[in-house]
Amino acid sequence: MAKLRESARDALHDVVTDGITVAVGGFGLSGNPFGLIDALRETGARDLVIVSNNMGTDGMGLGLLLESRQVRKVIASYIGENRLFAKQYLEGLIEVEFSPQGTLAERLRAGGAGIPAFYTPTGAGTPAADGKPTATFDGKTCVLERAIVAGVALVHAHTADAEGNLRYRYAAQNFNPLVAMAGRTTIAEAEIVLADGFLDPDSVLTPGIFVDRLVQADPARKPIEQRTLRQPATASTAVPTTVPTRAV
Repeated sequence: MAKLRESARDALHDVVTDGITVAVGGFGLSGNPFGLIDALRETGARDLVIVSNNMGTDGMGLGLLLESRQVRKVIASYIGENRLFAKQYLEGLIEVEFSPQGTLAERLRAGGAGIPAFYTPTGAGTPAADGKPTATFDGKTCVLERAIVAGVALVHAHTADAEGNLRYRYAAQNFNPLVAMAGRTTIAEAEIVLADGFLDPDSVLTPGIFVDRLVQADPARKPIEQRTLRQPATASTAVPTTVPTRAV
């Protein structure tokens, strides 16, 4: 397996430099490439520009890079679940470029498709459009948005084969396929790496042409961002269950 590396550290050490732009898949803590994020922190690279929907939570995911003060700028659509992120932003310690979620997704897709920029009505007339060129199409004011091409892209997949073809599982699909397209060097971690054979072509969500390196992920590492438990039923609120019986 030419693309398979022994560890996340081995996959990252020679492609990450100070000031590089890193696009990272995930939404909240769902589909985060936790092992690759740990390895990115271990590189010690500083002044990083991180492109991600959000920055994880305090002490988890991309939040670790904020703790180690390795991030100079973040391009994201949401920061609400990370208090340290908000604190560093409000104190002027980190630069933040807000991008509407759909626009951010399309900027990544455009970068992977070789489209340098595109017009969208999203954000027109709001601070999100400040300083950006605009044009009118069919009577609608649209904002010119630049595509995003990252130096390195980090993604998490459920299954991968030797050629780097990827399949995601449930909500972990989120931003991962778009991030995988947008990296000059894309590194994927997968919970299952096929020892031989290939994924069914009909099930491939990211073709291996986009993936440069592959590592084994820890399939058990799936922290829950917000745990919600059903309150146990009491005698007064419990609904009796009737189980039908069959005559013998």
